[in-house]
Amino acid sequence: MNDYYNYERITGEVTEFNRNWGGYFVAVENGNVIGAGGGGMIDDGIGELFVLYLDPDRRNEGIGTKLLETITQQQKVEYGAKEQWVSVQKGNRKAIPFYEAKGFKFRHEKIPPQNPEYIKLRYSRLI
Repeated sequence: MNDYYNYERITGEVTEFNRNWGGYFVAVENGNVIGAGGGGMIDDGIGELFVLYLDPDRRNEGIGTKLLETITQQQKVEYGAKEQWVSVQKGNRKAIPFYEAKGFKFRHEKIPPQNPEYIKLRYSRLI
Protein backbone atom coordinates (compact mmCIF):
# COMPACT_ATOMS: atom_id res chain seq x y z
CA MET A 1 0.00 0.00 0.00
CA ASN A 2 2.91 2.40 0.57
CA ASP A 3 3.51 2.30 -3.18
CA TYR A 4 0.11 3.92 -3.69
CA TYR A 5 -0.30 6.12 -0.64
CA ASN A 6 2.88 8.04 -0.01
CA TYR A 7 3.57 11.76 0.20
CA GLU A 8 5.33 12.11 -3.15
CA ARG A 9 2.70 10.25 -5.14
CA ILE A 10 -0.28 12.01 -3.58
CA THR A 11 1.39 15.43 -3.90
CA GLY A 12 1.94 14.79 -7.59
CA GLU A 13 -1.63 13.62 -8.08
CA VAL A 14 -3.03 16.72 -6.37
CA THR A 15 -0.81 19.27 -8.09
CA GLU A 16 -0.40 17.85 -11.60
CA PHE A 17 -3.00 16.65 -14.05
CA ASN A 18 -3.28 15.97 -17.76
CA ARG A 19 -5.10 13.67 -20.18
CA ASN A 20 -3.75 10.52 -18.49
CA TRP A 21 -4.68 11.74 -15.01
CA GLY A 22 -7.48 14.30 -14.87
CA GLY A 23 -6.83 15.20 -11.25
CA TYR A 24 -8.97 14.74 -8.17
CA PHE A 25 -12.54 15.93 -7.87
CA VAL A 26 -13.38 16.44 -4.22
CA ALA A 27 -16.74 16.65 -2.42
CA VAL A 28 -16.51 18.98 0.58
CA GLU A 29 -19.16 19.77 3.17
CA ASN A 30 -18.63 22.25 6.01
CA GLY A 31 -14.89 22.15 5.38
CA ASN A 32 -14.71 18.35 5.56
CA VAL A 33 -13.82 16.09 2.65
CA ILE A 34 -16.63 13.56 2.25
CA GLY A 35 -15.57 12.05 -1.06
CA ALA A 36 -12.97 12.17 -3.80
CA GLY A 37 -12.41 10.58 -7.16
CA GLY A 38 -10.36 10.80 -10.30
CA GLY A 39 -9.60 9.15 -13.58
CA GLY A 40 -7.87 9.57 -16.89
CA MET A 41 -7.55 8.28 -20.39
CA ILE A 42 -6.01 4.87 -20.99
CA ASP A 43 -6.27 4.94 -24.79
CA ASP A 44 -7.87 6.98 -27.56
CA GLY A 45 -11.57 7.21 -26.73
CA ILE A 46 -11.22 5.10 -23.57
CA GLY A 47 -11.33 6.58 -20.08
CA GLU A 48 -10.89 4.90 -16.75
CA LEU A 49 -12.06 5.69 -13.25
CA PHE A 50 -8.95 5.15 -11.16
CA VAL A 51 -10.19 6.08 -7.69
CA LEU A 52 -13.50 6.82 -5.98
CA TYR A 53 -13.52 7.16 -2.20
CA LEU A 54 -16.32 8.16 0.15
CA ASP A 55 -16.66 8.75 3.85
CA PRO A 56 -18.19 5.40 4.87
CA ASP A 57 -20.82 7.22 6.94
CA ARG A 58 -21.98 9.14 3.85
CA ARG A 59 -22.81 6.27 1.51
CA ASN A 60 -26.15 6.20 -0.33
CA GLU A 61 -26.46 9.99 -0.43
CA GLY A 62 -25.58 10.42 -4.11
CA ILE A 63 -22.06 11.71 -3.47
CA GLY A 64 -20.37 8.88 -5.35
CA THR A 65 -22.82 9.27 -8.22
CA LYS A 66 -22.06 13.00 -8.52
CA LEU A 67 -18.31 12.37 -8.46
CA LEU A 68 -18.61 9.64 -11.10
CA GLU A 69 -20.78 11.92 -13.28
CA THR A 70 -18.22 14.73 -13.02
CA ILE A 71 -15.29 12.49 -13.92
CA THR A 72 -17.30 10.97 -16.79
CA GLN A 73 -18.12 14.44 -18.15
CA GLN A 74 -14.47 15.43 -18.04
CA GLN A 75 -13.49 12.31 -19.95
CA LYS A 76 -16.23 12.77 -22.56
CA VAL A 77 -16.05 16.51 -23.11
CA GLU A 78 -12.37 17.31 -22.61
CA TYR A 79 -10.79 14.07 -23.83
CA GLY A 80 -13.34 12.50 -26.20
CA ALA A 81 -14.00 9.28 -24.29
CA LYS A 82 -16.72 7.00 -25.63
CA GLU A 83 -16.02 4.10 -23.28
CA GLN A 84 -15.12 3.98 -19.59
CA TRP A 85 -13.48 1.26 -17.50
CA VAL A 86 -13.09 0.62 -13.78
CA SER A 87 -11.38 -2.06 -11.68
CA VAL A 88 -13.06 -3.39 -8.57
CA GLN A 89 -11.53 -5.73 -6.04
CA LYS A 90 -13.19 -9.12 -6.19
CA GLY A 91 -15.70 -9.48 -3.37
CA ASN A 92 -16.23 -5.73 -2.89
CA ARG A 93 -19.93 -5.85 -1.97
CA LYS A 94 -20.35 -2.09 -1.97
CA ALA A 95 -18.60 -1.11 -5.20
CA ILE A 96 -19.81 -3.89 -7.50
CA PRO A 97 -23.55 -3.10 -7.16
CA PHE A 98 -22.81 0.63 -7.44
CA TYR A 99 -20.96 0.28 -10.75
CA GLU A 100 -23.43 -2.24 -12.15
CA ALA A 101 -26.28 0.19 -11.34
CA LYS A 102 -24.38 2.83 -13.34
CA GLY A 103 -24.31 0.62 -16.42
CA PHE A 104 -20.90 -1.00 -16.07
CA LYS A 105 -20.73 -4.60 -17.29
CA PHE A 106 -18.32 -7.23 -16.03
CA ARG A 107 -15.68 -8.04 -18.65
CA HIS A 108 -12.97 -10.17 -17.04
CA GLU A 109 -10.80 -10.89 -14.00
CA LYS A 110 -7.26 -9.62 -13.77
CA ILE A 111 -4.77 -11.15 -11.36
CA PRO A 112 -1.85 -8.79 -10.75
CA PRO A 113 1.39 -10.81 -10.84
CA GLN A 114 2.92 -8.69 -8.06
CA ASN A 115 -0.15 -9.17 -5.78
CA PRO A 116 -2.04 -12.30 -6.87
CA GLU A 117 -4.25 -12.18 -3.76
CA TYR A 118 -5.78 -8.86 -4.99
CA ILE A 119 -7.95 -10.09 -7.86
CA LYS A 120 -9.41 -7.22 -9.85
CA LEU A 121 -12.71 -7.42 -11.68
CA ARG A 122 -12.69 -5.29 -14.83
CA TYR A 123 -15.90 -3.51 -15.80
CA SER A 124 -16.69 -1.18 -18.69
CA ARG A 125 -19.54 0.85 -20.16
CA LEU A 126 -20.22 3.06 -23.14
CA ILE A 127 -20.51 6.75 -22.27
